[in-house]
Amino acid sequence: MIQFLLNRELRTEHALDPNITALNYLREHLGKSGTKEGCASGDCGACTVVVGELDNERVRYRSLNSCLTFVASLHGKQLITVEDLKHQGQLHSVQQAMVDCHGSQCGFCTPGFVMSLFALQKNSSGFDKADTLEALAGNLCRCTGYRPIIDAAEQACCQKQPDQFDAFEPQTVAQLKAIAPQDTAELNSGDKRCLLPLTVADLADIYAANPEARLLAGGTDLALEVTQFHRELPVMIYVGHIEAMKRVEVTAESIEIGAATALSDCYAALAQDYPDFGELLHRFASLQIRNQGTLGGNIGNASPIGDAPPLLIALGAQIVLRKGNSSRTLPIEDYFLDYKVTARQEAEFIEKIIVPRQQANQAFRAYKVSKRLDDDISAVCAAFNLVVEDGVVHSARIAFGGMAAIPKRAAACEAALKGAVLNQSQIELACAALAEDFTPLSDFRASKEYRLLVAQNLLRKCFLELQAADVETRVSAYV
Repeated sequence: MIQFLLNRELRTEHALDPNITALNYLREHLGKSGTKEGCASGDCGACTVVVGELDNERVRYRSLNSCLTFVASLHGKQLITVEDLKHQGQLHSVQQAMVDCHGSQCGFCTPGFVMSLFALQKNSSGFDKADTLEALAGNLCRCTGYRPIIDAAEQACCQKQPDQFDAFEPQTVAQLKAIAPQDTAELNSGDKRCLLPLTVADLADIYAANPEARLLAGGTDLALEVTQFHRELPVMIYVGHIEAMKRVEVTAESIEIGAATALSDCYAALAQDYPDFGELLHRFASLQIRNQGTLGGNIGNASPIGDAPPLLIALGAQIVLRKGNSSRTLPIEDYFLDYKVTARQEAEFIEKIIVPRQQANQAFRAYKVSKRLDDDISAVCAAFNLVVEDGVVHSARIAFGGMAAIPKRAAACEAALKGAVLNQSQIELACAALAEDFTPLSDFRASKEYRLLVAQNLLRKCFLELQAADVETRVSAYV
């Protein structure tokens, strides 16, 4: 069975279909229709809910797409919907702000906006426009009513007052402690089941016994098989309760990230050493997706247009693969073999990702080109990792996504740069070499000609940025 809080009401489910999403659970099982289905793919935000989890003695609130959240993953957590905000006949301050600022037009998207604003208010100490835009980037208004919604965000954050969730937080903490998972749980409807282990060892044993199972972490990709392709997933294993796979550990040599770590939790460590990695994470889908999707999942699904793999390949990252009691470490570039084909063996899973720390004279740049700035999939994603000393390229690791069937290094381009003086003519030779490395496909995101030209222009952009940074460094030293 699984247990979770619906606001402050304890819900216990014994035989629920584990393929059901939180969205359909709310609407079809509980009759709570405030949460809307707009796309069932995590793009529009109409289904946004907020999930509360224990963080020491406090409750941490995060916005999620309920259309991509399987109910089993709510085990031990608190689910808050738009119906829960009104209290004792009074609108919540974020709801009132939407009214006061005329933030609702047709109203269909409004509950999702309200829940994103609620999470923003809970996690902020005042109004910041950049934070607001990030919080709302995953919510689409088809009536183009964004300005009044931003005004509502400013009012809600500037006039923040204690609410019922603050008042009841001690009780909520006590309730969450009482239902905190203590052992492997299972949600079983007879023909379908989801197992929820608590340790890496338990996961290895369960996966070995059920090698046909699908691993569920954030579910932002896996859930699409149910919501978009209408497939059934007979056996899932949820890894979100395995604390060892949700840790970020920084040592002198590396950044070790558990495969089940949410993307929003990876940001601080990666951005510290590699600001461009942090900037790209800000454009990785939406905040709702980043709160749920994991770095391990972004690697494991082997998408040729996944945002993280090209950057990790360029940085020389490794992954630790676990099967039973055995582990092996593999350079991430060797994990991808062909389109959606990887080096992962049966019942083997990604346990963690190891990213080298930044070294002296290392320059790392990453770029994402997509049709929309926010909440969109890459047409081309590029990562450049160069070590330049006295104007000479001592090493070069360059990787692209969207240019081949797998995220891939640009070997000929690297060879054109290694050992050469970094100047405009050498960059042009390296740009020409990209045509040897890749023969991209045309699809609805971009033509092959566009992709190749963009890849070449991104290399030129990297060169110009490095030149500008070098000039700035020399000027600063002189001053």
